[in-house]
Amino acid sequence: MEFEFITLDKAGEEAEWLWNFLEDILYWPKPVAPVCIHCDSQAAISKAGSMMYNGKFRHIRRRHNTIKELLSSGIITVDYVKSKNNVSDPLTKGLSGEEVERASKRMGLRPRTSQHGSNST
Repeated sequence: MEFEFITLDKAGEEAEWLWNFLEDILYWPKPVAPVCIHCDSQAAISKAGSMMYNGKFRHIRRRHNTIKELLSSGIITVDYVKSKNNVSDPLTKGLSGEEVERASKRMGLRPRTSQHGSNST
């Protein structure tokens, strides 16, 4: 849960930068919608949404405050995504060839094609 929470904090920082960037674009429709972050850890989502901080995880206190502020100000939202539907899994875990192919299709990637014709000399 702690690793997921740290990752959620980092994603929140990037989302805040993106949100502020869009706010500064004059012709971008206002108000800017919150940036939705998908997370596969229900524990991290629960901790992020909790307004109470119990000193148990002192090393993530700053991160908790950052995420809490981003949520309450409407800059981000955090939604749960099941691990099997998480398209970032191939980037973080070792998967079989079949699972990599399936995840690649979900990401919109096309299969690699040969750059050379079938005739080789």
